[in-house]
Amino acid sequence: MAGYDGVVLVMAVATVMMLTRVCADPDSLQDICVADLSSGVKVNGFACKSNVTAEDFFFAGLAKPGATNTTTGSRVTAANVEKIPGLNTLGVSLSRIDYAPGGLNPPHTHPRATEIVFVLKGELDVGFITTANVLISKSIKKGQIFTFPKGLVHFQKNNGKVPASVIAAFNSQLPGTQSIAATLFAASPPVPDNILTKAFQVGTKEVEKIKSRFAPKTYTLGT
Repeated sequence: MAGYDGVVLVMAVATVMMLTRVCADPDSLQDICVADLSSGVKVNGFACKSNVTAEDFFFAGLAKPGATNTTTGSRVTAANVEKIPGLNTLGVSLSRIDYAPGGLNPPHTHPRATEIVFVLKGELDVGFITTANVLISKSIKKGQIFTFPKGLVHFQKNNGKVPASVIAAFNSQLPGTQSIAATLFAASPPVPDNILTKAFQVGTKEVEKIKSRFAPKTYTLGT
C-alpha cells in the first residue's frame, strides 16, 4: 500500500508540473501572491496578503474519502485557491472525487481549465462530448488516467459494486464548475419555463417537476 501511495504522489506532482507548462491562468510576475480571501478587491484573481505562513500552502482535506450520501452518489473535495491561498496566481489546483457504488458525477464543464483524473481505486465509466456532439468515452480503473479538455461537457460514473475515487488536477487555481442540469434547472432567478420547454421539447409540467428536484439545497455540484 505504501508503494502505491508513493506512485500516486509522484503522479500528482508530475501532473501538476505538466499542467503548469500549459497554464490556463495568467503567469505570476512575482514569487508568491498568497490570496487575501477577506479582501473585496478582485482583479481577475485575489489580492495578495502581506503576512504569509506555511499554512497558506498546506491542505490536508484530500487525505480521506468524502461522504457520498448525496443525491448523485458522489462527493467532490476541492483543493483550490479558496482552500489553499498560496495557489493564487500559480495556475494549478486539485480535487478528490469519491463515488458510492452507482454514483455519478453529473455532466458538467470547467470553463477555465482542462482536467486530468488519476484513479485511486475502483472502476469508472468516463467521457466527454465534443462540440460536434461526438462522445469520447472509456472505462478506467485503478492507476489509470483520463483527460477532459477545457470547457467540454464531461462526466464520471461508478458502475461497480464498491466505492471508487480519483484525484483530479486542473491547470487553473479556480477552474469553476457548471453542472448542466443545475445550471438550467436551479438558476437564480430561474430560467423561464418557455425557454426550457422549447429547448427540451417537453411541457411546462415536466419542467416544473425537474426544477423541484434541483433545489440548490439538495443538489451537489460536480467537478
